[in-house]
Amino acid sequence: MSDTPKDQDPIEMLKRMWSGAGVPLPGMVAPTLDIDELDKRIGDLRTVEHWLKMNLNMLQATVQGLEVQRSRLAALKAMATQTSASAGGAGTAQDNPFVAAMWPWNMMQPPPADSDKSAKPPDKTPAARKPRARK
Repeated sequence: MSDTPKDQDPIEMLKRMWSGAGVPLPGMVAPTLDIDELDKRIGDLRTVEHWLKMNLNMLQATVQGLEVQRSRLAALKAMATQTSASAGGAGTAQDNPFVAAMWPWNMMQPPPADSDKSAKPPDKTPAARKPRARK
């Protein structure tokens, strides 16, 4: 009667099934009843979870940094093409390299219109020279 299926141990049946597959029996099939062992496993799994979360956060930060770098490069490329297209048509700022340095003159107010009338004309007579003393 020992050959009947109800007399067989289910754990032994699982062990035979797993041993035939060539894969070792996982620890979760036969759960442990020791609380300290369970606490240790929980602690180990939490450590692995935190490590995986840290790696995930670093990966997300790297991807985000690369996306920002890509968007900046795309914006710079668009600005360069826009600048080269507008410089090809107008070309006024490119003709005179000193235009950028002249911005203070553009900010100054022009003199009043009546300032020309009140100004004295310059003296056109040559200044009298004093004779040099000879030694």
